[in-house]
Parts: sequence; C-alpha cells; structure tokens
Amino acid sequence: MPHPYVLLSAAVSLDGYLDDTGPDRLLLSGPADFDRVDEVRASVDAILVGAGTIRADNPRLLVNSETRRAARVAAGKPPYPLKVTVSGSGELDPDANFWHTGGDKLVFTTDQGAQRARALGQAADVVSLGPELDWRRLLEHLHEERGVERLMVEGGGRIHTQLLQQGLADEVQLVLAPLFVGSPEAPRLFGPGAYQSGRLRLVETRRIEDVVLMRYEPTAPGTGLVPAAADHHWLALACELAMRCPPSQTAFSVGAVVVAADGTELARGHSREGDDPVVHAEEAALAKIDPADPRLAAATVYTSLEPCTHRASRPAPCARLILDAGVRRVVTAWREPDTFVAGADGTGMLTAAGVDVVVLGEYEERAKAPNRHLA
Repeated sequence: MPHPYVLLSAAVSLDGYLDDTGPDRLLLSGPADFDRVDEVRASVDAILVGAGTIRADNPRLLVNSETRRAARVAAGKPPYPLKVTVSGSGELDPDANFWHTGGDKLVFTTDQGAQRARALGQAADVVSLGPELDWRRLLEHLHEERGVERLMVEGGGRIHTQLLQQGLADEVQLVLAPLFVGSPEAPRLFGPGAYQSGRLRLVETRRIEDVVLMRYEPTAPGTGLVPAAADHHWLALACELAMRCPPSQTAFSVGAVVVAADGTELARGHSREGDDPVVHAEEAALAKIDPADPRLAAATVYTSLEPCTHRASRPAPCARLILDAGVRRVVTAWREPDTFVAGADGTGMLTAAGVDVVVLGEYEERAKAPNRHLA
C-alpha cells in the first residue's frame, strides 16, 4: 500500500546527542534554522512526534509564520498540519502543549493503550494499530484515511531509529551543532540495531549561521516482497529513463536500473538505447554488467514495465535474461498489457522461478506516460 513521503528531522551535537541531561531543553540551533524548520513544517501534511518527546520537550509543533499559514489556506489546506503522536501504552500528558495548540490531532496506539488514551478526553482521534505498534500500518492509515502525502517526523530518537531500520524513511534532514554533550545518559538520535546496508546519498549541505544542514536519502533496496523507501527512488528513476526512449509504434518505452544490495547502482538502460533499435531496457542495463559480478545475486532490477516473456527481435526475453543473470528480486510499476503480446506474464514467469516481484502500482501512471500513443 502507498504511504506518505517520510522526512526525518533532527538536530544533534557533534557527538550525536539530541539533548543534555539538564532540566531545560538544549537549544542546538538558532533563529535562522528554527525558521527553516518552520518552512518545512508548512510544506508537509502532518508532523509526528513520540509521546516521550511530548513529555520531555513539550513542543507546540506549529507553523509560526502567519504568511506561511496563509499560503497553506490559499492552497486549500488547513493553516496547521495534522499533529500526530505515537504511544504504545496510551499514557499521555493531558496538559501538554501538543493538545492545546494548532489544528487536528491524532494518536496512534495499541489495543491496550487505546482505552487509556480515549479516557483522557482530548480533542483527538485515537487509532489502534493492533496488539503492537506497526509502522507500516500507521503510514498506510495516514495516507489512505487522512490523505497525508508528506510526513515530517521530529522525534524522538527511538522513532527515528525504528523508521530507518525498517526502511521507511525517505529522507533525513540532520542539523549538526558545534558543541559536545558528552553525557552517556543523554538521549542520542540513533540507537543500536540492524540498519539497512550501504551509504546514504547526500543531496544537500547548507550552512545556517553556525550549524550545518545535511540532507540524506537512503539508497539500499528492500528485501523480499517488503518495499523500502529506496525502492521508490529507484523505480522513479526507471520511469524517468523510459521518457528518454525514442518513440515507437511497435514497442513499449521502458526504463530499467540494476542496484546492488548496498545501494550501489550497477547499470541503467532504456528501450532502443544507443544504436540498437530493438534493445529492451533490462537487456541494455544487464549487458553493461560483468555476468560474473557477485553482486548480481543480491541485486534488484527496477523496471517501469514488468519484464517481457515473449519477443520476436531476440531469442531471450527480459525475464529469462534476469533469471540467467541470477537476480532474485524485481520491482516494477506496471503489468504488461495485451498491446503486443496476449497473456504476457513476466511476473508469473519470474515468481515461478523463485524471484521476488514487487509491484508499486502508485508509479503505474508514470510508467504509462511515454506509452500513451500506443493506447
């Protein structure tokens, strides 16, 4: 199921702490960065913090700029984003600023915590996620039931850690402050555990007074049938590559990218690439990789249209080329229609051979865009 674009936002000391152990919140950045955060808040549909952050920091989570609130209203949005909190126990502070400022509020909790949260009598909707907190269900609910397209997560560290470890964070906005905390009892941004492999992609650095903003995106594909945030990035790239195809009345325009398990791009290709008028996207991409490359076995092929099972121009269809390359995971946007081949089923051929095929249907319209003339 589709879910919102998840943006993690935090400021840390040089030694990785979110705060110190004093009674007052440690201010890690200054007015210019606070205004930047206000701008980001104004751009999203919802802001999420954990119940622990509400207890520790008592945030209001408002869009402070009147101009930005007016711009939201002019765009048909409420003046403030939806405020969301998460609590497994349902133990919430009824006097916190969270409840008494801004617009609509939403609480996600467990079956056990829901009764306790509702008993508080706050003007907030309470949603139970089941016996345990389930981040995928939470994100799907925000998207499907609340129309949230962009979600800003402002803490705490445990929530940031869980979202990254489960491959659900699309972006990390990290502000680095020029000071040290040094106390092992102070809260850190990221905790121990199993994170996705590979390096994150640095997409921006910006100096803001005496702090530095760094924006990162994850690159490592998901595993098995469970999509990760990076799968969306790579499939979007495959759809962009499809737009580069020379037009044809007798073949689809398709883009493909092959990505190693650590997020390294191994190759990309698109239909009718270069001087070959009949080459397919997956074929073009795989031809650029050494067949003996050990990374292929754990790689993911991203293709805007499911790999073909029949073709007249070459002896081997793309589904067979993927199997022969040893790739065991494919992410695609669009199942092949009967335009040229009746009953084409690349997904079926691949899954029958043990390949995991993930279809991200929210990208189907992008994949169809360069093929509208074939309808």
